[in-house]
Amino acid sequence: MTTTQQITQLLAEITPLAVEGPTEGSIRNMTFDSRAVESGDVFFAVRGEKTDGHNYIASAVERGARMVVCESIPESRTEQVCYVCVEDTNVAMGRMASAYWGHPSRGLKLVGVTGTNGKTTTATLLYNLVRALGYRAGLISTVKYVVDTREVESTHTTPDALRLNRMLAEMVEAGCDYCFMEVSSHSIVQHRIEGLRFVGALFTNITHDHLDYHKTFAEYIKAKKGLFDSLDKRAFAVVNIDDRNGNVMVQNCKARIRTLSRHTMADYRCKVVEMGFEGMQLELDGVEFWTPLTGEFNASNLLGVYAAAVELGFNKGEVLTSLSGLVSVDGRFETLHSKGGITAIVDYAHTPDALENVLNTINAIRTEGQSLFAVVGCGGDRDATKRPEMARIAADGASMVILTSDNPRTEDPEEILAQMRAGLQPGDRYISIVRREEAIRTAVMLAAPGDIILLAGKGHETYQIIGTEKHHFDDREQVAAAFEELQK
Repeated sequence: MTTTQQITQLLAEITPLAVEGPTEGSIRNMTFDSRAVESGDVFFAVRGEKTDGHNYIASAVERGARMVVCESIPESRTEQVCYVCVEDTNVAMGRMASAYWGHPSRGLKLVGVTGTNGKTTTATLLYNLVRALGYRAGLISTVKYVVDTREVESTHTTPDALRLNRMLAEMVEAGCDYCFMEVSSHSIVQHRIEGLRFVGALFTNITHDHLDYHKTFAEYIKAKKGLFDSLDKRAFAVVNIDDRNGNVMVQNCKARIRTLSRHTMADYRCKVVEMGFEGMQLELDGVEFWTPLTGEFNASNLLGVYAAAVELGFNKGEVLTSLSGLVSVDGRFETLHSKGGITAIVDYAHTPDALENVLNTINAIRTEGQSLFAVVGCGGDRDATKRPEMARIAADGASMVILTSDNPRTEDPEEILAQMRAGLQPGDRYISIVRREEAIRTAVMLAAPGDIILLAGKGHETYQIIGTEKHHFDDREQVAAAFEELQK
């Protein structure tokens, strides 16, 4: 899929501080990687956390860039190149990328889903629901990107503005009517969604996470709120008011505001009637139905999906019928069973709130005499303040905790475990095993028939990041292999 745009058309999308050089002609592609520049391209000089694109302007020009968008025009310039000075390169990149690809978000009903937990499940269920109702749709999520039915490798929860607009354009070309997209706090602050038009947005919840990036919880909340601030009066905003920050999200929001709750009066309500490991009975909007998903957090997710679908104009009865047939997302409360009767639950829970929700769900279902083994780790090069809290929550909610590695990245895994152990108290039942595969095998060996093992933190991931390298690793494969060994 290729396209070209006139330089003047792209300049019309922004308010430059200065323009130096020729503005006639067209450009053939866009990039913020100087190594990828080819003749006739636009190069965006982005100031990143580790590198500054302004240091590579000369290299981009040498490779054939026709246009350079930057926050500071270099003193040494090439006459044939158009240099555009802007206040924020990321903002300009979002707006110009949208224009370059023909404003694809305007050709779709684009719904953004934001929050700490539940984004992937909610966005994916919305995609599956709309497909079940007979429409073509796209999905942009942590687990995968989908253009109609074609899966594309997912690299970020929300991709950069260039890839994002290109994919949206591909969705339009494929005849998609809808797109459901996870919107991360990073992407909002970094203006990756700049220039997009959303018909609606959904807020799931906000809890302790990403403070390594946002520094304070207030800044994290402000980042999430940015999605709702961007909505116009034609859009809808669905917010979970069971979270105390739900109403904060829509302060001064121009969109049509709708609330959802499991505990208090709201526009959309539901309650759990019955719950087990294989699903639950819900009463939603006054109607009872069975779903193979389980857990109160999934009740909230399904309520959000229902509310968004109704706000999109779908028939309530058809939505409820289709909801009952939707299955869980990969790595979200995914259950595996040994021949001897041990149940393993693989879940992506990697925040304190998510871990507590999963443990509460299991404890609400398990019976007296069933032990719960929680295999828990924390990622390296990420928010370290949640590590002792995660261990504390695991110890409070499980019969036995096995602390282990998640994705240690460039940190010493032993040091990560030491920081987790700081949250434990004398008398807590736990062991520390650095190697995750060994931790999983140990949990299986310790479990008796009828017991439950929670493997938390990695969920759908099929890799483990040690140092700067990815190694194949899948919790589901590991526990299945351990179950097989147990039978020998």
